[in-house]
Amino acid sequence: MRLYMMRHGETDWNKAHLWQGRTDIPLNDKGRYVAELTREGLKDIHIDYAFCSPLCRAKETAEIVLRGRDVELTVDERIIEMGFGPFEGRDMRDVTEETRIFFEHPDQYQVPEGAEGFDEILEREKSFLDELCANPKYQDSNILIATHGAALRGLAAVIKGLPVSRYWEGGVHKNCGMTIVDYKDGKYEIVDEAIILYDEKDLK
Repeated sequence: MRLYMMRHGETDWNKAHLWQGRTDIPLNDKGRYVAELTREGLKDIHIDYAFCSPLCRAKETAEIVLRGRDVELTVDERIIEMGFGPFEGRDMRDVTEETRIFFEHPDQYQVPEGAEGFDEILEREKSFLDELCANPKYQDSNILIATHGAALRGLAAVIKGLPVSRYWEGGVHKNCGMTIVDYKDGKYEIVDEAIILYDEKDLK
């Protein structure tokens, strides 16, 4: 089994450096263009199955990447973005002690009301991966997974067996950035991490 785990394309909130989380912000024109470039980058890769977050930016990214293929897209709530609660809509460049701890010491993060903790996101993403990898139907398949920045770091943490303190290790993927993982005989192997399948010079 090979997993193509991808972050969504750009949104206006990404461009403005705002916390998004569960706020359902659509792709902007650049986000759709980068998804099209990523689709071109994957044109020679056969995709058997595809999963996406229920948020429209991830779903539309997957739909663009899969355009022209006969692949059913399955929405799975377990790969939705982390809920940031009161942070959502705030400028990420306005660093507070609370947001500094969130990124630098996630194991010390005190979850505000309405937000999601790191243990919660890791638990649901582990459930998603465990169920996927245990299903004989998927064993010899290439699978696209369209998700989000923090959620993708969580999937990588589950795959690597990282503690919460190392949750952000490797940083957040660029828009449509992708990590490719092989799974066989109960073991994960990272083939490529945080790569992009487009030339950034094409975006200028």
